[in-house]
Amino acid sequence: MEIVPLGPGFAAELRGVMLAEIAADDAAYAAARTAFEEYSLLVFRGQDVTNEVQLAFSRRFGPPEVTKVGSLGTGTHFVILSTIDEDGKVVPADHRLALRNKANQLWHTDSSFKRVPALTSVLSARIVPTRGGETEYVSTRLAFERLDLALQRKLENSFAWHDYAHSRGQIAPDLATPEERAALPPQCWRLVWKNPANGRSALYLA
Repeated sequence: MEIVPLGPGFAAELRGVMLAEIAADDAAYAAARTAFEEYSLLVFRGQDVTNEVQLAFSRRFGPPEVTKVGSLGTGTHFVILSTIDEDGKVVPADHRLALRNKANQLWHTDSSFKRVPALTSVLSARIVPTRGGETEYVSTRLAFERLDLALQRKLENSFAWHDYAHSRGQIAPDLATPEERAALPPQCWRLVWKNPANGRSALYLA
C-alpha cells in the first residue's frame, strides 16, 4: 500500500489496495486505519464499489448507522444523494430533493445531530457528472491547532447544540419534516474532541 499525501497537512490517497482487501484482511485494515488516524481523510480511486463492498469496508470501522428517516435509503445503511427523480430526469431547483441537496452543500459534520455521532463517513461516487459535483473537506484538527492558546483553552470548555432542523431551516423553513424533528432532537456536544489514537484535538462543528 502506498500513501500519497494530498492536502495541506491532511488527506491522503491510498494506492495499491482495494476496499475489499481492507474489509477482509486484518493487516490491510490496520495499515488503512493508521493512515486514517494520521490523515483524517482517505481517498481510494478506481475502485469497483458495490453496496456489499462498501458496507463490508464500513463495518471495519464499527457498526454502521441506519439511515435516518426522511432520507433516500431510509432503513438501510446508505444515504443516497441524487438530483435525479423517479423518471430519470434532473429535478428543478425548487424541488424538495434539490433543496435537500442544497442543504448538504453547507459546511457540516455528518451525523453530529445524532445521539451516537459517526466516527467517520464513507462516501462513494456511483454516477459522476461531467462538471460540478465536487466534494470539499476541511481539517478541523488543523483549524484548532492554528488558534491562539487562549482561544483553544476557552473552546475546550465550551459546548454547542447540533440541530438537524435548524441546519435544514437555513435553506427552507419546512425542509425538516415533523417526523424528522421528532426522531432527531438537538444534541449538545463539546466543541473540542481529542483523538484517543494520537492525542490531537479537533473542533467539533456542524
